[in-house]
Amino acid sequence: MKTQKPLRQRLRKLCLITALLCFPITLYYFSPALIINAGLQGIINGSFIVFLLQFLLSIPFGRLFCAYLCPAGGLQECAFAVNDKKPRQGWKNYIKYGIWIVWIAAVGFCYYCSYRNGNGSLQTDFFFETEHGISVSGIPSYIIYYGIVLLIFVPAILFGKRVFCHYFCWMAPFMVLGTKLRRLLHLPGLHITVKEKNACISCGKCDRECPMGIEVSAKVAEGQICSAECIQCGACIDGCPKKVLSYDMIEGKKKENGDRKEA
Repeated sequence: MKTQKPLRQRLRKLCLITALLCFPITLYYFSPALIINAGLQGIINGSFIVFLLQFLLSIPFGRLFCAYLCPAGGLQECAFAVNDKKPRQGWKNYIKYGIWIVWIAAVGFCYYCSYRNGNGSLQTDFFFETEHGISVSGIPSYIIYYGIVLLIFVPAILFGKRVFCHYFCWMAPFMVLGTKLRRLLHLPGLHITVKEKNACISCGKCDRECPMGIEVSAKVAEGQICSAECIQCGACIDGCPKKVLSYDMIEGKKKENGDRKEA
């Protein structure tokens, strides 16, 4: 008999489905193109603010946005019903950083051009080029919307779990950089820690539960869950029969305690 998912994971799925249903409204607030148009006019638009918040909030919370609030994540997890295989990772995970660097350079150049053309002071317009605050408000917007949906959904169908997040997402680097900054500054932040690696029975359930297709069991053997692809969803925590994993805010604390115990 199939067991019911833990409450946290059911709530997470509910949040993702809600975010996906709201995607026709919120699409332009995640737009990499609209921020370029705004930059040429010296305007800080909605997507600029959203991307900035993703970076700032990732310092204490990591990639929690990807786990609970990302419409693209919700769309890809719907594709699990068709293809739930782990995508090939390795060097392909770095494609998104190349896309991000080129895009950020273009955004910076647009704001610089606006400044050189006499727009010395930036203006803020959260609803820039977004009629009534709704992204999909006309036929051209529908074409853009379904183009983005296909861009996200088709790779997930063809190549497996959240492959768009791994290879192409222009938002993920903001949160990865925020997490790395937190570690560099030794600030507290949400992460998944190994409470007692010797309790692991190598059942592989954490690997199967991970929506990002991370080899969690290998990370457990190393004594810490440290991966730029981890979205802090807690699926591995909820799926572990021996409760080897847990959330923590102080990185290194559990590991140090474990080392002391082994000594």
